[in-house]
Amino acid sequence: MNGTDSTIVLPARRALWRRLGTLPMFSHYNRLVLLVFAGNIAALVYGLNIGRWWSTSGVALQTLSGLVVANLSMAILIRQQYVINGLFWLATRAPTSWPLAIRRSLAKVYHFGGLHSGGAMAAIVWFALLFGSMVWLKFEGPGGVSLTLIGLSGGLLVLLLLVAIMALPIIRARFHNAFERTHRFAGWAALAMFWAMTLVFVREQHPTAALTDVLLRSASFWMLLLVTFSITLPWLRLRQVPVSVVPLSSHAVIARFDHHTPFAGSATAISRNPLWEWHSFANIPAPGEEGFRLIISRAGDWTGDFIEQAPTHVWVKGITTAGVAHIETLFKAVVYIATGSGIGPVLPHLLAKQIPIRLIWSTRSPRATYGDALVDEILAAQPDALIWDTDVSGKPDLVKLAYCAVQSFGAEAVICISNQTLTERVVEEMEARGIPAYGAIWDS
Repeated sequence: MNGTDSTIVLPARRALWRRLGTLPMFSHYNRLVLLVFAGNIAALVYGLNIGRWWSTSGVALQTLSGLVVANLSMAILIRQQYVINGLFWLATRAPTSWPLAIRRSLAKVYHFGGLHSGGAMAAIVWFALLFGSMVWLKFEGPGGVSLTLIGLSGGLLVLLLLVAIMALPIIRARFHNAFERTHRFAGWAALAMFWAMTLVFVREQHPTAALTDVLLRSASFWMLLLVTFSITLPWLRLRQVPVSVVPLSSHAVIARFDHHTPFAGSATAISRNPLWEWHSFANIPAPGEEGFRLIISRAGDWTGDFIEQAPTHVWVKGITTAGVAHIETLFKAVVYIATGSGIGPVLPHLLAKQIPIRLIWSTRSPRATYGDALVDEILAAQPDALIWDTDVSGKPDLVKLAYCAVQSFGAEAVICISNQTLTERVVEEMEARGIPAYGAIWDS
């Protein structure tokens, strides 16, 4: 079924001063980064003045080390799957009777990655200051630092910088597999070096005390232990599970799993080689049925190989994790905009029917690409869905269609599941007209 966008007229954007908070540079993600920076700058100002962390008589190495651990712990723990699910659970406790202004801000919970980026960058800066201070103490100051500790610190700083450089958006987007592997293997190596550095540092700072006594009284030790457990936990749940792959076309397949039943709005990462490459897909559970499905469409070498050489088993680890669409319950009614295989994250919400939904799905030859059964399932759950066949009608103006659907349906928000360019455009154009809009932010 098709619609038209040629007769829809969008209202003018709101005045710039009224939508400053919706501009990408002022996103909740960036606000969290700035909040972390502000806290660390305040700590630095305190250390330079009142705290006197640097003086001719020495350097407060333990304080600097504590700031490194504090920021690094926040950066790592905020990405922990249980923490992410907890954040989404807390944010979505707000009833729809609350003012929309509050609910629309709570729905930005998926911007928590700003704490990850801010904490990681701050940790690297503090570590560079710590390393520089150690070098000064060794060669220009009163001493008290060994070459072993300086060597470990220098190697660790190099690893942290490598991880940070590979995480830069322009590099991450172009070399995503290299970014993922660098984060994994360099991250593990950095953790091991951090432990070695911690033990050497404690021994040198407290040469006469029992090592275990000093560690047990150290907040940094307990934070490092918690971080290690957080990183290890998903791998403790690593297992190989059977998968049934049903081809829909040369472009897409449905992968069915029966090892557990996840919640709507969650995602599962799967791999054919757990140490090498992971890919995350939206879970599609059906009410009253065990197990779940994933829609996997051709979008690169890995998905292409998965479609052409379907496996009988894949690896999973950790737990299913909430995604952006999980915020829908914060609103009385929502318009979903999906393109192509973006229908995957939307379908479980259509089936769950937790809130009134209006779907606009733009894709090429929907029945030929995704099969009659899937399209009929969508229409059974959402009879009023607008399914736009781009092979027949060309590419639609999804901004206009989204605005029209919001007005006619009385929706409070728009959730867009598409590629990065289109998602950012839909979100920005809706927000510019005062309509809450949400979509992935590609921060990991």
